[in-house]
Amino acid sequence: MTKFFTDYQERWLTGIGLLGVVGLIGWIDNFFVMWTFLGVIYLFAFYEAMRLFKLSSASVYVWAVILWIVAYFYPSPDDLFFLIAVIFASSLAYFHNFDKRLLLPFLYPVSGILFFLILYQDFGIAYMFWLLVVVALTDIGAFFTGKAIGKTKFSDTSPNKTLEGVFGGVAIATIGGSFVGLWVVDGWISVLITFVVAIASIFGDLFESHLKREAGVKDSGDLLPGHGGILDRIDGYLFAAPIMVIALRALT
Repeated sequence: MTKFFTDYQERWLTGIGLLGVVGLIGWIDNFFVMWTFLGVIYLFAFYEAMRLFKLSSASVYVWAVILWIVAYFYPSPDDLFFLIAVIFASSLAYFHNFDKRLLLPFLYPVSGILFFLILYQDFGIAYMFWLLVVVALTDIGAFFTGKAIGKTKFSDTSPNKTLEGVFGGVAIATIGGSFVGLWVVDGWISVLITFVVAIASIFGDLFESHLKREAGVKDSGDLLPGHGGILDRIDGYLFAAPIMVIALRALT
């Protein structure tokens, strides 16, 4: 056990630091602070996504910044992706040499991060905490279960992930996350939302693995020692946040 923690010392220390920052932001519980914090994540994630998609366009970064500023004032930030889609589709129709791939970073990771903001804006910090717990337990549970009993490969996209690890991660997250969800929703709703969010988290991680394989890189970046880039740390959340918002809107 000591060797395990020593081997992953850098990863653990970075994780503890990130947990402290997230805890502080949650304790402050202020919309402007949350918007600013998510905005920093948003910009780094957007930059990493541009690299993964092998895109280079200074004007796209301007659009990304404008979009996040508008999200601060606009009451339904999830609408903004469709606004961007209409603008880009119009540009594609008007400019014959317009690169339609420039829409990709707005689909991933922008839409997912907008749903982070929506979750906080429409539901509050307790729901953000619930999301963080579910995704973290899914990740941790899959890692330890996979290490202990994992034998069956889950997907060619990510050969290190095992089916046993995935089942273990989803099970642990569903049990632990459901108790957190009981603070804000009824019992069966908590279990159902936690379960679908845990599954979404698994595929969010898998999708980023797919992007890295396509780009031929190990990590999305090197900003976080032991973790890689911002996308490497939030990949599960980028699928989990939209699913949680959709599930909450449908069931509560």
